Amino acid sequence: MNKILVTRKLLRSNEEKISRFFDAKLNLNDEIYSQNKLIELSKDCDGILCSITDKFDKKTINQLSNSIKILSNFAVGFGNIDLKAAEKKKIVVTNTPDVLTDATAEIAMLLILGAARRVSEGIKSVKDKNWKWSVDFLIGKQLEGSKLGILGMGRIGRAVALRAKAFGMQIHYRNRSRLKADLEAGATYHESIQSLFSVSDILSINCPATPETKNIINKKTLEFFSTGAIITNSARGDMIDDEALVQALINRRIYAVGLDVYKGEPNIYPGYLNQKNVFILPHLGSATKKTRTAMGNLAIDNIVEFFDKGSCKNRVN
Repeated sequence: MNKILVTRKLLRSNEEKISRFFDAKLNLNDEIYSQNKLIELSKDCDGILCSITDKFDKKTINQLSNSIKILSNFAVGFGNIDLKAAEKKKIVVTNTPDVLTDATAEIAMLLILGAARRVSEGIKSVKDKNWKWSVDFLIGKQLEGSKLGILGMGRIGRAVALRAKAFGMQIHYRNRSRLKADLEAGATYHESIQSLFSVSDILSINCPATPETKNIINKKTLEFFSTGAIITNSARGDMIDDEALVQALINRRIYAVGLDVYKGEPNIYPGYLNQKNVFILPHLGSATKKTRTAMGNLAIDNIVEFFDKGSCKNRVN
């Protein structure tokens, strides 16, 4: 029976499932392992079921035991893994696409609503017992009739577009390539980020973290937005230059920000905490029982498929 290191605690049903198929080395205390400990714990294993909190850079991968044949990532992304280093060491890397699309799209809409309708300020006012109803109290921005720019029109981006249209929003997007008409569903395609940002009343970031998208929101590109735009991010924190975005908030060029992800999680750039127009969540995108169970099952199925067939449809390297 193949031995698998599971780096983070899974839901009970997932842990029971992987224990039926493999000799599973579980993390019952949900300790976040250091890279050295990942190397040590996996020495006698054939594969690793890892998560986005585990950093498998080139140095770590090169020190893994030669017995490791697969890294099954419990995430739709794989920015925590050096794919080239894994491929060179003949380690297959897989992810869990599709199953978290709807849950993440719901959080993207929550970020949009929370930022546009000044929810953080509202919650604070209630907790401080320092409010009274008045005509001009916490007036925010209405979604109906506004232009939503979607950066990354993949599965999640399209799911966000579908929900946003129900709010009466006009959909614009930028993607690596233009979608076919049936997938585009009436959305307006933009050839450049400058074009997209310039028309976006609200921007929803839904693209993967890549070298090309790192800090795509920066001092220069923030100038593309019209004054009073809103920026939200439910993808990865790598896409935002935090210092530049906070300064844009201070200067009131950007109206509000909604973040479910950020660099250095759980340590957020401190400048955000001083701004009342920032709506922040602790990476809840896929956090429903249905979705997390499905992600765990798919991560396990990827390992089963690999050892049964020598390949896996969700391979990313």
